[in-house]
Amino acid sequence: MDQPTKADAVPEERVEEGPEDRAPDPFVVALANASLLSAGYLALGRRKLAVATGLVTIALLALLVTVFRTWWFDAIVLLWWAGLIWHGWFLAGGRGPRPALLALTLPVLLVVGLMRFDAARIEGTVAEARAAGDCARAVNTLEQLWFGHRLVDPAVIVRGALTDEACRRARTAKDKLTLALTGRTDVLKEGFDGLAFVLAELRGHEKIVDVVLDGFLAGLPAKNPCHTAVVTDWLRERKPAGNALDRSSAVVARTAPAALVACGDELMTAKDWQRARQRFQQLLDLYPGHELTAKAQEGVKQATLAMELANVRGLLRGSVGSQPAYCARPAQYSGAPAYGKGTNRALIYGNSEYANKLPAEWKAGDAADAVLVVCAGSTEFGAAVRSCPYQSKLNPRIPVQVTFHKIVIPVKAYELRTGKQVTDTKIEIDGSTCPRVLTYTRSRLLADIGPPSQVHVIAPDSTVHAAFGSFINQ
Repeated sequence: MDQPTKADAVPEERVEEGPEDRAPDPFVVALANASLLSAGYLALGRRKLAVATGLVTIALLALLVTVFRTWWFDAIVLLWWAGLIWHGWFLAGGRGPRPALLALTLPVLLVVGLMRFDAARIEGTVAEARAAGDCARAVNTLEQLWFGHRLVDPAVIVRGALTDEACRRARTAKDKLTLALTGRTDVLKEGFDGLAFVLAELRGHEKIVDVVLDGFLAGLPAKNPCHTAVVTDWLRERKPAGNALDRSSAVVARTAPAALVACGDELMTAKDWQRARQRFQQLLDLYPGHELTAKAQEGVKQATLAMELANVRGLLRGSVGSQPAYCARPAQYSGAPAYGKGTNRALIYGNSEYANKLPAEWKAGDAADAVLVVCAGSTEFGAAVRSCPYQSKLNPRIPVQVTFHKIVIPVKAYELRTGKQVTDTKIEIDGSTCPRVLTYTRSRLLADIGPPSQVHVIAPDSTVHAAFGSFINQ
């Protein structure tokens, strides 16, 4: 039988494998599973296995972040991660220890370990700062966290975010409480609400709240006593919430009494009599028997007198020649001397023609120096005294009879100390009659037809003094 020659040999057919026909490299599969996304199983076509392991991974990471924040659970997660790597290597056909796989796994494990160690160090420093209420140190330390820490220990990031939020809210509350020391109760409430939120929603940050609250309370009393009084009023009225903020009430009893009295003094200086009296009275109502009681009582008295005097001065405002509002609505000034024996210095309004004849020592310059307020009405004709003939301008041959009458002045007088009326009468003043030359006045618009038929007697100062002196001098 003839053997085929070399030249007659049929060439061997060779088939190239496509990329989709090649088995996945074990090293690649292991590396894909190292992502914790079960990507290696997907590369092997093990979709159900990929989904199952992916769900387990998600569950473990969720528990790590929210529940089991302990070293032993960290070890479980690391073992699971390592198991995924070696299982992917095994399913892809890998046999025995492959140096490249070890070269991948060990450095990654080392880096992860170092990163977790660094995250634990940072968290420990933050915990120390949090325990000391030192937000500045805590926030500065948290700035050292970066994306790598988030990958290896997301729980640290979550806990750090809580501390960062607590410090942010505490810092805002501190600014508001500092502003509240200027008497702003609106920001005072906002500051307390901010601290209350930290206590209720961000547990574990109580010391941060304590530090902010201590700083605020140390600012009391404020420089302005009235600002202090406003703040302590608010703290006194604040309802207990059953938390650390309730201890703010202790500062009220220590600070408020002195602030109330000092505020009253300051308001007295500013001539705000009504608010000053309210502050003095507040001490008497809230702290009976306090060592500042006598001073507060004197403050109430002085403020009341100042208010009364200001009211009287307002009612007396106007021209001396006319009757002021006081004559219709008399009011008291308790600081005035009582109406009694001797000369009762008076403020005399109305009928300046005769009031101006009174001695200067009978008159007061201000309500603060007066005993009486005298309201004098217009002069009236009293009883006829005598009639005398005077030459007429119309017919000089026929005289005009002029009758002289006593001077009558309606007078009301009030004791300034009580505002009570002490006299309501018509004083009568006598005088001389029938002078040789009769002086009279007429309207500029009317022709001079001669003297009027009725005139007043000519009263000397002594008789005017005697008439008014009947109630001014006792």
